[in-house]
Amino acid sequence: MSNTYQTEVAKRFTIYNSLFLDLPFDDIYRTGTLLPILSSECKKGFTEGKTPKEIISSFFEGMLASDSSKEKHNLLFQLVQYVERQVVLFDSIEDAAFEKINDVKGKGTMNALISRVETDKKKAELIEKLKTFSIRLTLTAHPTQFYPGNVLAIITDLESAIRKDDLGSIDALLRQLGKTAFINKEKPSPYEEAVSLCWFLEHVFYKSIPDIMARVLRRLDIPLHEWDNPDLLKVGFWPGGDRDGNPFVTHQITMDVADKLQETILKCLYRDVRKVRRRMTFKGVESLMLEAENGIYKTLYGGEKVLKSKEDLLKILLKARGIIIESHDGLFLDILDEFILKVNVFGFYFASMDMRQDSRKHAALWEEIIEVTQGKDALKKYQNGTEEEQINTILSFKELPNPKSLKDEFHQEMLESIASISYVQDNNGSEGLHRYIISNCQSELHILQVFQLNKLTLASKGNLKLDIVPLFETIDDLAAAPDIMERLYSNETYGAHLKSRGNKQSIMLGFSDGTKDGGYIRANWSILRAKEELTKASRKFDVSVVFFDGRGGPPARGGGNMHNFYASLGDQVENEEIQVTIQGQTISANYGKPVSCTYNLEQLLSAGLENHLYPTEENRLTDDQRALIDEMADISYQAYKEFKSHPQFVSYLEKVTPLKFFGKTNIGSRPLKRSKGEAMKFEDLRAIPFVGSWAQMKQNIPGFYGVGKAITEMEKRGKKDQVTKLYRDSLFFRSLMGNSMQSLAKSYYPATAYLKEDKEYGGFWELMHSEYQQSFKKILEISGMNELLEDNAVSSQSIEIREKIVLPLITIQQYAIQEMLETGKENTVLQKLILRTMFGIINAARNAA
Repeated sequence: MSNTYQTEVAKRFTIYNSLFLDLPFDDIYRTGTLLPILSSECKKGFTEGKTPKEIISSFFEGMLASDSSKEKHNLLFQLVQYVERQVVLFDSIEDAAFEKINDVKGKGTMNALISRVETDKKKAELIEKLKTFSIRLTLTAHPTQFYPGNVLAIITDLESAIRKDDLGSIDALLRQLGKTAFINKEKPSPYEEAVSLCWFLEHVFYKSIPDIMARVLRRLDIPLHEWDNPDLLKVGFWPGGDRDGNPFVTHQITMDVADKLQETILKCLYRDVRKVRRRMTFKGVESLMLEAENGIYKTLYGGEKVLKSKEDLLKILLKARGIIIESHDGLFLDILDEFILKVNVFGFYFASMDMRQDSRKHAALWEEIIEVTQGKDALKKYQNGTEEEQINTILSFKELPNPKSLKDEFHQEMLESIASISYVQDNNGSEGLHRYIISNCQSELHILQVFQLNKLTLASKGNLKLDIVPLFETIDDLAAAPDIMERLYSNETYGAHLKSRGNKQSIMLGFSDGTKDGGYIRANWSILRAKEELTKASRKFDVSVVFFDGRGGPPARGGGNMHNFYASLGDQVENEEIQVTIQGQTISANYGKPVSCTYNLEQLLSAGLENHLYPTEENRLTDDQRALIDEMADISYQAYKEFKSHPQFVSYLEKVTPLKFFGKTNIGSRPLKRSKGEAMKFEDLRAIPFVGSWAQMKQNIPGFYGVGKAITEMEKRGKKDQVTKLYRDSLFFRSLMGNSMQSLAKSYYPATAYLKEDKEYGGFWELMHSEYQQSFKKILEISGMNELLEDNAVSSQSIEIREKIVLPLITIQQYAIQEMLETGKENTVLQKLILRTMFGIINAARNAA
């Protein structure tokens, strides 16, 4: 694949990149000519130990005679814009070569797995597992995608032109790209975020999911129309329901987004039913297909719910199917069956929305409810009571006050938001919104507070058709989670609710905030241990537990190679479903086109199934291996805690890194931190800007810090050979180290080496750099590799080229940071320069935040 990558991607980029020089824009030739010179100056300058300021100054001296700082900065902005478009071109070329640089028919595909189970006589076991298994990818509102919608459309068209080697179209699209703004004028609202993600639902997931399922079912000789597990592959959706710290999400937006999701799926179904009807021209069938088509049309455009649910539509389609078999020899039955499958899979909701809010918000709401309904003395008694007494108080409520009786408008809105769940379920079906997620969940009380709010609002006299999902995030919360859930399972009221929900409990685990809190190894190990203990606790109470992983794009937030991770979990973790969040560039990079979406979905599906069908020593940790990882996790956690408590830690993030600029980018409606206070507090920082800031600095601390320290310490204890053997024998540990290699490969400490001379931050930088060097060296030693990602040449080459493309942006950004640090003054032009460089750097990395 390495040679193929060079031919299909690297060389094509060199050829098509030259087209930029011919674009008829002001100074384009000068910019395009100067950029390679700047790139060369950057590489040479950092090798020689020059600072970003010295590199940029040297570049200006040689290339720009004018002493005008305005003209110099204008040139830097032009260079930034040029590089941004180079990144788009490279993305498009890489996407166009996807099938050639990835083995889309080999290992990890469902075709390969089915061939294997047929050989091993495990076909019946696979079919049985498929009946209950599920993959759920949840598209989140986290705004890490910097491209506006019109640029994404150009990328799609550009990829198509590159596939055909259509130079005329490529040239025209590059011209359009040159004239198109890369920045949103305003932050998109939560509804606009939802509309953007609906594009992926309509143009990618609607094609890929039924395609995979149809191929799998046919290969296994299962009739499509009889398949009764439509949840095998499904999509979740957070925009419009995720209220955690997002002040712009309201109950009205929740309902509007639900309507948009239904409108989008009905449009897709309407387009398809018309195609199907063109073949269904037989007696007795044509009239039924016309009824189906008109029903969808009137439900979509006519303002009347002719079809109230997918069952209404399926009733018509199945009747038509019966007539085709009985009277028309099954002609075109496969076309109708594929359409029936789509209706079954997507229903009238397309993607399942989740509602999410922070536990502290629910606690404050209950306190006002108690004060309004029972008085201040009752509130004081509640606040001073034990957790058990507080639970009893909450569960004793028979009704909630009218939202208007509450003084806090936010609390009024919270109750209205819960009430909006009823609207979504009535219109889109119960699958349209059936989960309420509790961020920062730390107790049984937190879960029962949410349960009772929803029960009294939505189902005071019946069963609540909603799953209450705790999200455990910090290291302490993950450790406490099993005991919390055991107490919850023992609660009679909640036990009755679980029974009505099929004794299934979903639990969300936060990789992002876990890593932010405990460092790379400790967070990943704590999550695996929590899953094992939660599986034990749930099985003890005959509860089927489903784990929902809150992952981000980069390894520091649970990203990287997810397939190996899920293949490595072993039989001590419940394996009925795989549920993960995907966001930002991860959506567009891994699931942005039908071919990449199909490939990555199949890899995930195959990984989960293989873990069940083929348990091996590689994915079953022994007691000795566990003790070893536990020891390393403790060492790395201690190192990370010491680093986090360094007196310059928060100050460095706030004053040196581009952290504060994340709040100024028009990429989403989400604030920089959870609290509204002015002072920067570590615990309030959101994981995206936290991880993203280290990525911008090319330091990537959360993706490796403590790894080198842990391996070095194990070597001192005479256990390095054991760690090397662990890497060889354990897929979990190998995946963990492999993803950390990605973080290291995307680091570039020479760009910030000037900071070691800084009086305030010099020691802090040396601390980071030392651990980077140590981690780099020790991971190579235990893996037996000579260079990072040696076992993944395509990924290694992609990272290398991308980092080379954005090196001028990294240098320009650090030049601006260095200039302001040295002068001690804020500079509007330099701040704008930092902001602009962020876009290209993060887009090039594809999973940097």
